Amino acid sequence: MNVIKTDIEGVLILEPRVFTDARGYFFESYNKKVFDREVGHIDFVQDNESCSSRGVMRGLHFQRPPHAQAKLVRCVRGSVLDVAVDIRRGSPTYGRHVSCLLTEHNHRQFFIPRGFAHGFAVLSDTAVFQYKCDNYYCPEADSGISILDPTLGIDWGLDPAEAILSNKDRCQSMLADFNSPFIFKNNQ
Repeated sequence: MNVIKTDIEGVLILEPRVFTDARGYFFESYNKKVFDREVGHIDFVQDNESCSSRGVMRGLHFQRPPHAQAKLVRCVRGSVLDVAVDIRRGSPTYGRHVSCLLTEHNHRQFFIPRGFAHGFAVLSDTAVFQYKCDNYYCPEADSGISILDPTLGIDWGLDPAEAILSNKDRCQSMLADFNSPFIFKNNQ
């Protein structure tokens, strides 16, 4: 596995070793020993999957502490632009984002630590998106910031005016009106 550091410490892009031949391909999508060595010890407890059509935007979601979640995400069919936004108060990168194109062909995975809001936009006709979480979903802790907040400067690769959003995502706060429950610690 090739680990690519991003502009925000802790947010990582993972590229598996893919073996191809006349039959197709094979790769390890997750190996706990390798992940622990290359990224750090994360105890994933829940796997999720969604299927969405072109133009769907989901996010920018997170769970409030003590139910916060780190995520390891990937797109197994189609393509998505995946984004992590730093929402840790006091962080030198607060409000900044990292984006990563995840496709069924590049097999990349994106690791998003706790303290980040997460979202994605579907760029293909359909996309099947999978993610591992290190904490169980808790509806009472569900929260987010607006995926369409222009101050974040995210180029989603599609016209936001034509985005397909849930009612919940249409009502999220802008970052400027948001009081983050996460506090940056220098040794995170």
